[in-house]
Amino acid sequence: MTQRIEIIRPDDWHLHLRDGAMLKAVLPRSAGTFGRAIIMPNLKPPVRSLDDLRAYRRRIEAATPAASRFRPLMTLYLTEETDPGEIAQGAASGELTAVKLYPAGATTNSDAGVKDMSRVAGVLAAMEKADIPLLVHGEVNDPTVDIFDREAVFIERVLAPLRRDFPGLRIVMEHITTEEGVAYASEGGDRLGATITPHHLMINRSDIFRGGIRPHLYCLPIAKREKHRLALRKAATSGDRRFFLGTDSAPHPVGAKECACGCAGVFNAPVTLPCLAQVFDEEGALDRLEAFASLNGPAFYKMAPNDDRIALIKQPPEEAVFDDVDAGPEGQVVVFRPDRPLLWSVAAG
Repeated sequence: MTQRIEIIRPDDWHLHLRDGAMLKAVLPRSAGTFGRAIIMPNLKPPVRSLDDLRAYRRRIEAATPAASRFRPLMTLYLTEETDPGEIAQGAASGELTAVKLYPAGATTNSDAGVKDMSRVAGVLAAMEKADIPLLVHGEVNDPTVDIFDREAVFIERVLAPLRRDFPGLRIVMEHITTEEGVAYASEGGDRLGATITPHHLMINRSDIFRGGIRPHLYCLPIAKREKHRLALRKAATSGDRRFFLGTDSAPHPVGAKECACGCAGVFNAPVTLPCLAQVFDEEGALDRLEAFASLNGPAFYKMAPNDDRIALIKQPPEEAVFDDVDAGPEGQVVVFRPDRPLLWSVAAG
């Protein structure tokens, strides 16, 4: 029997759109589902200035389907040379939604990121004053720290001191992956939020190696043990306003994933809502899907929810059909594939 639910149109509070041919290929997959999205600035070269931000926003708007109401929410890439004056100007004009902290070398295109947090104190103070959120990729880039422990160590070494020094700064712990991240966000108060991805709700670290190496499941932060996946599912389905959707949908061509030193990133934009509906259904929490996907994020960012709705339907089990994306000269991009059929889909129209 077909089951149908409706929710307020969701937003994506962490999205990679890339640029050029890749941008044009993947943007429609997000614009058809989400009302707004926080756009990541880790291009080559990064989005470091308001001029960069404006130019990138124009390219996104040019690639957005004509019938779509999709709105990109733009961010700056934090470096040790970022001008605090740009923060004040971007906040005053409304062009700047947030600033992204990448620890240098921690993930894709993060080499221009921050090595010494003391060198960005002036920028953080300007953000605190202007009430511009800081979005953190919460991993230390320390070769002596095990890759599965880097989120927990980041909380201890970087995030906790940062919040003591700038108590008025709103911070988003992006794509949390551990029970330590869940616990810290749960106790963080109104100025701390945390995004959770659909793939971290559906896979654990064993899935990356099930039946052989699965490069299209490799991302950073990397998936963790099953106990951490279960903690994420509990948090996402709890209704707690601190947790909200950020897909971290991150397209890479097949050739950049299936190679000797593959890129980190999972392209999940086309299947995010079916994955979420399945997770919330399995957890007996479909009544809380709207809070996670559509309400908690806007509340944290001090925005109104979207004014339209989207429907999902559940049908009898069948093998889900995934259409990979052809990015022209960039090559094919493989869509995230869970190991089980997805029973939910977005209703047509």
